[in-house]
Amino acid sequence: MADQIHVGRRKTSVARVILRSGNGKITVNGKEFEHAFPELLSREDILNPFKATETLGQFDAVVRVVGGGTTGQAQAIRLGIARALINLNPDYRPALKAEGYLTRDPRMVERKKYGQPKARKRFQFSKR
Repeated sequence: MADQIHVGRRKTSVARVILRSGNGKITVNGKEFEHAFPELLSREDILNPFKATETLGQFDAVVRVVGGGTTGQAQAIRLGIARALINLNPDYRPALKAEGYLTRDPRMVERKKYGQPKARKRFQFSKR
């Protein structure tokens, strides 16, 4: 069976995830995910879909992620893993959906407008 690539996105980050049966090793851009994500919060974010479906340590994940910062990348990987788990076993869907791991967070950075220093901030108004 050919490996299927599942995509997760968050802000400007795009993660491509391949799940294989294994012992729980997660590789991000060729590095162990502990080295790729030194923050505990980001590592927990990535492992949450496995915890919700009680499959921690049953699958190896090979991840390629580009764009954004560490938080956006971690959440993109989380979405990709959740989608891959559903592809393997559709029975996982209710557990993942209840935790909100299947929702693509649509929030993006608002663009800067001309005549203003930032997206919504205005230059100081002077009457005279």
